[in-house]
Amino acid sequence: MIKYNETLADRVRELLMHLEKVEEKLMFSGLVFMVNDKMCIGVKQHELMLRINPEQEEELVEKNGCTQMVHGKIIMKGYVFVEEEVLQSHRELNYWVKLALDFNPLAKASKRKIKSDK
Repeated sequence: MIKYNETLADRVRELLMHLEKVEEKLMFSGLVFMVNDKMCIGVKQHELMLRINPEQEEELVEKNGCTQMVHGKIIMKGYVFVEEEVLQSHRELNYWVKLALDFNPLAKASKRKIKSDK
């Protein structure tokens, strides 16, 4: 069963309301917000996953509550987790969401899988 923080997801939804192309998908044991067909923000139980500019990553992981995303043993360049505790204020949440939205136009879309008729 996929479980994510619904309150945090609602707060993110509010910050994305002004955008035209936002899609929500259940994946990675949470809820992912796709912006312009690109993974942008994920909501897990106690943290946000953000796709950010890889050039800013080193500086951002120095901030309280921010860590690099690790999948298995592989560091996922350009993805960070931010703990819910540091996202309590609207200003703080907006800061992190804006970082992901600012990078979104530069991010590459993942290749779509073509379904065969076989």
